[in-house]
This record gives sequence, C-alpha cells and structure tokens, in this order.
Amino acid sequence: MKRRAFISLLGGAAVAWPLAARAQQAAMPVIGFLSIRSSDTDAQFLASFRQGLSEHGLAEGRNVAVEYRYAQGQPDRLPSLAADLVRRQVAIIVTTGGAQAALAAKAATTAIPIVFTTGSDPVREGLVISRA
Repeated sequence: MKRRAFISLLGGAAVAWPLAARAQQAAMPVIGFLSIRSSDTDAQFLASFRQGLSEHGLAEGRNVAVEYRYAQGQPDRLPSLAADLVRRQVAIIVTTGGAQAALAAKAATTAIPIVFTTGSDPVREGLVISRA
C-alpha cells in the first residue's frame, strides 16, 4: 500500500509541477499605443515602431503585447482612450500624432512612462519641464 501511495504522490506531483511552473512565469509586458489618427494613417509609423521593437529583441505576441487605441481624428476621444490604457496597467505608453495624444496620456497618469513624438517644442507644449 505504501508503494501505491508513493506512486500516486509522484504522479500527482508530475502533473502539478508544470502548472505551478507556468503560474510563476512573469506576465508578458504590455505597451500601450495611443494615436489621434487611425491605424490606416499610422501604417508607416507602425511599421517603424515594430521594426524598432524587433531590433531590441521584442516581437509582438511573442514576448511583448501591444494595446492599440486610435482616436480616429477626434481629439476629444483621447482622454478616455488614455484612461483605458492606464486601467489596463500597461508598462509604457507610446503616443503618436502630435502633442495632443501625449498630453492626454500625461493627464491620465504620473506613474506610467510616456514616449511621444512631436514636431513642436515639448517644453512649450507642456509635455516636459525642460529638455534636460
């Protein structure tokens, strides 16, 4: 009887071990992507964005996830889209389409890093305190 109990215990451990190991794996980091434009008009930027991720060893769906939010040219949608990314607890927010998306992200969080593109002066726009 002791032998059967031991074999049952061993079999149970063999089944439970991969589940426990899988539960301990870190969750895939999530990048929030916020744009005032649409996915169609951001296609060229998205290609460059994905290439940059790849150059740093990141592949969407393999070791990083990306949550996309597009305002479809409607700036009034940006605050709710940014808030949605914050609720999703993304690791970083990437904005494109000018200062409006970056300002919406900045207003939504002080804890999540924001990477933005803008053709204007980020200090004058209120995105950063100084260039330093």
